[in-house]
Amino acid sequence: MDRLRAMELFLSISQTRNFSETARRFGISATGVSRMITDIEDELKVKLLLRSTRQVALTESGQEYARQLEGILWRINELRSNITAISSAPQGLLRVHSRMMFGLGVLPPLIAAFRKLYPEIHIELTLGEAPADLRRNQIDVDFRISPPVEAGVKRRMLFQSERYLVGAPAYLAGKTDLLAPEDILAHECLAYQLPGDEYTWLFKKQDRVGEVAFKPRHVSNNGIALLELARLGEGLALLDDYTVHNDIRQGRLVRVLSDYRISNKGFDEGMYATILDTPIIPAKIRLFLDFVGEHVAGPELRFSAHGKAAGIDSSPAA
Repeated sequence: MDRLRAMELFLSISQTRNFSETARRFGISATGVSRMITDIEDELKVKLLLRSTRQVALTESGQEYARQLEGILWRINELRSNITAISSAPQGLLRVHSRMMFGLGVLPPLIAAFRKLYPEIHIELTLGEAPADLRRNQIDVDFRISPPVEAGVKRRMLFQSERYLVGAPAYLAGKTDLLAPEDILAHECLAYQLPGDEYTWLFKKQDRVGEVAFKPRHVSNNGIALLELARLGEGLALLDDYTVHNDIRQGRLVRVLSDYRISNKGFDEGMYATILDTPIIPAKIRLFLDFVGEHVAGPELRFSAHGKAAGIDSSPAA
């Protein structure tokens, strides 16, 4: 008995409840389908189907067998696709989701350079501040600023980062000096929108962590908007280090309270590439992750990659 084919036939019958329809799907006779199902039942020593002249019904054992088969056959088909992809030139659609700041400030020039190396891989880039549901939205790679917590996924940390509290020189001129965390209460603060009505920043120095609650001047669910508001002198903003590095270096922004690590949620910060946990990573995903990691991993690369419009070397690595 061809067990794999018998499993596929049974799963089809569980969905169609019809031997003739399954026979047409697989190009064999209804008698042949019936014989293979009987062979499965004989081998398992359990009744899977209740058959009559009018209908086919699944027994309780048949329902459980069909439920487990669906996952098993999906993984077999996925494995077959992955092996085929390894033996052929990388190609196809690659669905990528990213946080706004990373997706706008870093990914576009990398995608353009990646296309020169692998012209048959087409990238669909979606941006959003919330993590993507990889299975439901059929996302291949999700770039997140915190480690994934859901089951069935795996992560790759591209780099560690921290957040800088920054303000424009024109805003800071003549304002109260910032020497301790509570000094922010004398300043205008620009907050990232999070669930709840209270806004707080966490301040860490050595092993001590303090929390300061404040009333923000402006609130946004988009880091790019907060960055622009800070540049315009509207107040202090808490932003990822690699997104404000060039502004600080060029004098558009000034970092304050630099002897503290500051966050609005936690200190396990960085950029994580999140993918589904499959037996084999498809070639198009592996190549893209390697390429992005090659250009952003480490402090100097991540600082220089943000806002880079051109000049990325797209030649294959030696």
